[in-house]
Amino acid sequence: MAHVKIFDTTLRDGEQSPGVNLNRPEKLEIAKQLERLGVDVMEAGFPASSQGDFESVREIANTIRNVSVTGLARAVKSDIDTAWEALKGGADPRLHVFIATSPIHMEYKLKKTPDEVVAKAVEMVKYAKQRFSKIEWSAEDASRSDLKFLARIIEEVIDAGATVINLPDTVGYTTPYEYGKMFEYIKQNVPNIEKVDLSAHCHDDLGMAVANSIAAVENGATQVEGTINGIGERAGNAALEELAVALKIRQDFYPYETNLVLKEIKRSSDLISKLTGMQVPRNKAVVGQNAFAHESGIHQDGVLKHAQTYEIITPEMVGVKSNSLVMGKHSGKHAFKDKLKQLGYELSEEKIFEAFTEFKKLTDSKKEVTDDDLFTILTEIQTMTADVKKYQLHGFQVEYGKEEHPIATVQLKKPDETAIESSAGGQGAVEALFNTLDKMIEEDVHITDFNLSSIGSGRDALAQSNVKLTVNGTEFSGRGSSQDVLEAAVKAFLNAVNRGFYQQSPVNAQDASPTY
Repeated sequence: MAHVKIFDTTLRDGEQSPGVNLNRPEKLEIAKQLERLGVDVMEAGFPASSQGDFESVREIANTIRNVSVTGLARAVKSDIDTAWEALKGGADPRLHVFIATSPIHMEYKLKKTPDEVVAKAVEMVKYAKQRFSKIEWSAEDASRSDLKFLARIIEEVIDAGATVINLPDTVGYTTPYEYGKMFEYIKQNVPNIEKVDLSAHCHDDLGMAVANSIAAVENGATQVEGTINGIGERAGNAALEELAVALKIRQDFYPYETNLVLKEIKRSSDLISKLTGMQVPRNKAVVGQNAFAHESGIHQDGVLKHAQTYEIITPEMVGVKSNSLVMGKHSGKHAFKDKLKQLGYELSEEKIFEAFTEFKKLTDSKKEVTDDDLFTILTEIQTMTADVKKYQLHGFQVEYGKEEHPIATVQLKKPDETAIESSAGGQGAVEALFNTLDKMIEEDVHITDFNLSSIGSGRDALAQSNVKLTVNGTEFSGRGSSQDVLEAAVKAFLNAVNRGFYQQSPVNAQDASPTY
């Protein structure tokens, strides 16, 4: 079995999804889960894009010890210098540097001739080699590049010190046949190609990212890049969980294997969905709620007689398990700490106390506390940011008047600790609450998206709310959970506003980052 390396870019390309803005604790939590998942390389961000991204990449590089951590850089010396400062504390630091190679990009974006692009690429790889022993060089928009030019520049950057060559389908334009042929051509026409790993990076604009990635592997690629749940710019990236499971299930056809721990797939998917606010479609392959559901009577009968009649992937393979009772109201702190270890969480004593307190509150109103419930509590506690001033919810109520239009009253504590109260109406309870909050928040706030979903099942299931809004013109996403759907909505609204405070603090300030 040939080994295929997995390069995860959830924290860089995935975070460039519209409306996604992860803070440092959230990025670190995702990085720890990606380490458990077993990715070979983790792209932690774009260090030169902002001070916040730099700090996040540095913290991840200094924390993660079993995965090679990399950061993106343009073919610019200052980008490379900044990436080194962020990554130098890592166990196995590497650089990911890119420059565009397609005619349209060279002419209109870079405004450089092909010879100038080759010279710049070689110069920057040589410069980076003074610090980094491992350098991935990417030909942005490779799938729309001239193949002869592509072969020429690849040969020269390998001589300059590149150790990985990445050929991205940056705009999701190509087909499996074309993409495979490009890799075949490069293998045959670059004399020093055996010195490097060949990598595939596909976007899903035409729905072919995973298929294109597999075509690349069939034609010589030794590394595949993608994201969990396929998140990313525009239509997203290749979904790594789909790729890994496809190679596993079809070992009879594909003689390739990865290091991914497949039973960690569902947990990884759930964590990233929760923290990004990007819900996984029910019919999503491998991790969607319907992936192992059977509605047809014929299918149900077949699965009961023999699972493989209609189920080629077992739920257990990807870490899906039943929502059985795991803890109850009489469970003590020792049992709770044992459960944290089982779920893979490492919390400080202070956060364990906070989590246990929230768990006890939940057991007062919810008879069966499931893994999903605990996952929600623990994720909130682990990614909580306590180092910035916030709006805090102290209470709310909704009343219906004679015309049955609800009036909401909310009590908050402002970031300066002042207690305030206000009321407003709306066509429905949620609108009334949001109108009230809008009156109370000093910042200019506009809601752009709102949705509700359940965590688990049953009438006492937790509700999860996701809100996207702009705070003084900058978009932020917020999330909140509660058995009360209205409380979940209020928590999500305030979470988004408070994230604005966090992101705008000096060390976490976010600038517009270049895309790739």
